[in-house]
Amino acid sequence: MDTNLDIEQPGVLNAWLHAHDLIAATEEPECTVLPGGVSNRTVLVDRSPQTSWVVKQALAKLRVKVDWFSSPERIHREADGLRWLVDMAPAGSITPLVFEDHTDHIIGMDAVPFPHENWKTMLLRGEIEPGHIDQFSAIGATIHARSAQRIEELRPIFGDRGFFQSLRVEPYYAYTATQVPEAADFYAALIADMAARQETLVHGDFSPKNVLVHEGKLVLLDHEVCHLGDPGFDLGFAMTHLLSKAAHMPASRAAFEEGTLRFWETYRTTAMEAGVGNWHLNLEPRAVRHTLGCLLARVRGRSPLEYLDEQERDRQATVVTRLMAAPPESVEDLVFFFLVGIKNEESRG
Repeated sequence: MDTNLDIEQPGVLNAWLHAHDLIAATEEPECTVLPGGVSNRTVLVDRSPQTSWVVKQALAKLRVKVDWFSSPERIHREADGLRWLVDMAPAGSITPLVFEDHTDHIIGMDAVPFPHENWKTMLLRGEIEPGHIDQFSAIGATIHARSAQRIEELRPIFGDRGFFQSLRVEPYYAYTATQVPEAADFYAALIADMAARQETLVHGDFSPKNVLVHEGKLVLLDHEVCHLGDPGFDLGFAMTHLLSKAAHMPASRAAFEEGTLRFWETYRTTAMEAGVGNWHLNLEPRAVRHTLGCLLARVRGRSPLEYLDEQERDRQATVVTRLMAAPPESVEDLVFFFLVGIKNEESRG
């Protein structure tokens, strides 16, 4: 790999596309760096009137305050995710892969058409649409259910968890355990249980920030940590974002509370209707424990939620650490006790 190649620099990506015969010699598309990339350089290539692309290049050192490294080879796991999820996710919810380069660790995919908006941005404005919650939940449940039926076919491609380890287990669970010693036993048990499971394809970054909304339809992005594992992680990762926003936005708290419960119920119903295998049995308590693990990790791990201030992070850490001592068994109880705990901490000032 040419370590000096930086597709975010003006002219570099167009030159690279020409050199690899991906665009015509006379074509000079407009390239726009997309914001918010922690682990990748990401550029929109506007090829109007042809289909536009999003081009990604993996970073070896992630853009966070603490040192966080992961091999750029992970971009090819995302390419595999794009290839397979097109078939396993609901129609239209995955952007098709266009090209993949193993030398410079670059991939290109179809861009989501404009106008579109990031779902996280909408949620932070208090726009909590039940239909969006249903779609998000159904995307996760459908991927899990369909992949459970093809687990042996997927094992050679997604069986390795190295990228999930470096980008999720270590920075979220293992690192947080070192920062909050009273949570260390909880995390050790959670990591061990998760390591023993290869039940479904797990997205590993199942978050509103990785969803674009176009004409009311949700499109899921960022598949670089896809692996065979515990679907409870995706559920916990997703519900963490809804509950953290509930803690952050008191005026919208009731809507986020209802949305979290709706997310779980839609997921449960969709998974049960799939009716194949027993991968979804006894999933709820695991989903609860992963939610607790992620809730604490997003305020004490390597990648804290940027919209929470220090006081909000402290409240969340206090409430979650207390719940870890005796985790609820149901999502309904988790939501209730978490939000009651946040309110109690707020009243203490």
